[in-house]
Amino acid sequence: MELGADCTVKEKNLVYSPPFNSVLKRVSKSAKKKSNHSGTIAQNKKARHDYFLEQKFEAGLMLQGWEVKSIRDGRVQLTDAYITLHRGEAFLASANITPLNSASTHVVAEPQRVRKLLLHERELAQIFSATQQKGYTCIPTAMYWKGNKVKCEIALGKGKQQHDKRAATKEKDWQRDKRRIMKSDHQ
Repeated sequence: MELGADCTVKEKNLVYSPPFNSVLKRVSKSAKKKSNHSGTIAQNKKARHDYFLEQKFEAGLMLQGWEVKSIRDGRVQLTDAYITLHRGEAFLASANITPLNSASTHVVAEPQRVRKLLLHERELAQIFSATQQKGYTCIPTAMYWKGNKVKCEIALGKGKQQHDKRAATKEKDWQRDKRRIMKSDHQ
């Protein structure tokens, strides 16, 4: 365990800090560990395959307690999820958050309920105008932790035709083969 120049170890798991004169703090093991709430929770790879994604937005989510616990456990699917706009508000629909058996005993959990997205008014106006006038679709692409908050990345996208999907798959295969060839040449 590393301590600053002004701290000394008195006993196992006890730290003495001189500025607080004779105050001992117990350092728990959970405080030493970094939180596992950083990074991506779920991605919508199907959206990247089916749409040309152009502009991205970060939105907060209004969640219930059991949903946050399930998200911490990684029980989220965004595959068939979509964004609906209604009365100047955005909602995440058809995102599946599977409830934990232990966390949702006192609540009737609805895994695919509609969840409100928290966005600024100008972002909502931008999304609304793009979907109504320019023919874009608004879709969720990822869900991730930002501090202790759950955020949803949403994007404006245009649908791909079948030949566009084939071209993208062909390009991805070529890039993978190229990396394989370069890797074998260096060995």
